[in-house]
Amino acid sequence: MVRRAAFAALVMSVVIVVTGGAVRLTGSGLGCKTWPTCTGDSITPTPAMGLHGIIEFTNRTLTDVLCAAVGWAILAARCATPWRRSLTRLGWWQFWVVMSNAVLGGITVLVKLNPYVVACHMLSALALVWVALLTWERAKEGDGPARPLVTGPVRQLSHVLVAATGALVVAGTLVTGAGHHPGDSSDVPRVPISYDRLAQLHTDLACVTVGLSLAVIFVLAAVKAPPAARARARELFVVLMAQGVLGFVQYFTDAPELLVGLHMLGASLTWIAVLRVPLALRTRDAEKAEAAPLPAQAPQGAAV
Repeated sequence: MVRRAAFAALVMSVVIVVTGGAVRLTGSGLGCKTWPTCTGDSITPTPAMGLHGIIEFTNRTLTDVLCAAVGWAILAARCATPWRRSLTRLGWWQFWVVMSNAVLGGITVLVKLNPYVVACHMLSALALVWVALLTWERAKEGDGPARPLVTGPVRQLSHVLVAATGALVVAGTLVTGAGHHPGDSSDVPRVPISYDRLAQLHTDLACVTVGLSLAVIFVLAAVKAPPAARARARELFVVLMAQGVLGFVQYFTDAPELLVGLHMLGASLTWIAVLRVPLALRTRDAEKAEAAPLPAQAPQGAAV
């Protein structure tokens, strides 16, 4: 039950990234002109606001679905037998990340889609993906101390890979902030750096990340890492290559909305794939229960 609930929260954390991208790509970022209400007098969009208001309000409403999924994960962890404090704590971390991201989304509207705030909004959504994934992975493990399955340098290499992928994602948000989809047809501020220059930086970081993923694949094979870890490294490489092809096609076709949306979905999947690599390089056993004291034995010859 806990694992299913954690998986539902993980799926919804990816869905909210995709729907948030749809708001931007359809030019509906200011479909609701204020926050937390949609207008000064109405919580819901009015007919005069048209399709953009409906799209923006739908994305806000999906936050409630996300909260329900996170709430299910918290309740499932709290009601599990035996109770695992670590899973309950991770569930509450998800809740607070959702709340902070909702506030950040409101600030995004109030500052008229400032590109840096929009970028932070996206990164906060990916932070939720991180915590949701960790909850899902921990649901199948014990609560004992982490036990490494490979040597320290190999684990450090996997952490460098995660850091490079994080830098790649950050650069991607800046490319979007300088790119073709500001999120609204009005005069929205943009990142004051050349789009082509940021796209080149993003490409360079992608090449570094792909190179590191190949290095991890060969290193894990050389040290005979667990099969699950090697499989996850290969999966990451496949996802990165698919993202790379999609990114190049997107750039040379002038960033059509559908491809940008797929690229945002791919960013979430890439983030999940890279985070799963170091998680496969350690394991956690169940905490050992304290042994119950043995009953005192009666002396030989004593009456029973």
